[in-house]
Amino acid sequence: MTTLLKQTREINHLLQKTEKVDYSEVTKLLSRCMEANVYLIGKKGALIGHALHEGFECGVMLDDLLEKGQFPEGYTKVLSSVRETTCNIRPKNGDCVFNEQLKCPYLGEKYTLIVPVVGIGKRLGSLVIGKFYTDFTEDDLVMAEYGATMLGMDLLRGRMDRMEDETRKRTTVQVALSTLSYSELEAAMNILSELDGDESLIVASKIADRAGITRSVIVNALRKLESAGVIESKSLGMKGTYIRILNEHLIEEFNKKKH
Repeated sequence: MTTLLKQTREINHLLQKTEKVDYSEVTKLLSRCMEANVYLIGKKGALIGHALHEGFECGVMLDDLLEKGQFPEGYTKVLSSVRETTCNIRPKNGDCVFNEQLKCPYLGEKYTLIVPVVGIGKRLGSLVIGKFYTDFTEDDLVMAEYGATMLGMDLLRGRMDRMEDETRKRTTVQVALSTLSYSELEAAMNILSELDGDESLIVASKIADRAGITRSVIVNALRKLESAGVIESKSLGMKGTYIRILNEHLIEEFNKKKH
């Protein structure tokens, strides 16, 4: 088995062995295979995963970027402008690509490879690889592009999962509200207006008197919302009832009902 084939199979195994991918593990594998620094950077500059080659030292990268987990806006725009794999990029005039006032400590010794990470035609980020003292080989390019393709598929799957989760949560709230009678809906609105953020202690009798509704209507509204899993409530006796919102779309959907 060729080394390249073995390495691509390692990537496959790493991406498939768990439901939630550890992107740092993938970048570590790529780093080991190519003997290079590897950074998986999101579309807006967030550091999703990275691995550094042994012996790498750069204060700007280590202290300013990796510690913050965010790349500068200017650098992110440069990455976004790269539409296809670009390799063996060298620092211009020896300046640091992140801070033009500084000189790159690897002047004349650093080569950069940028591979767009794409999923179904949408740019999701960039795979940036830095190599030292030697340029990139064809095997490096194949490995990098294969890794970027597989990462793109997984990032897209994660995005789709989040979208499905958001849709499910929103639908749950809509169904929960549809089960409320007009008076129960009014009661629920009064309850939520009393909350301080996502949770608070409310006194049902006071809300009932102020809103001109019965306490039983408030209790029924709370019971239905809790059964739907959109809130959590706990009676504290004479002190009142503790309420916590579990579904972040609840307030938004209630506001739509007001209008």
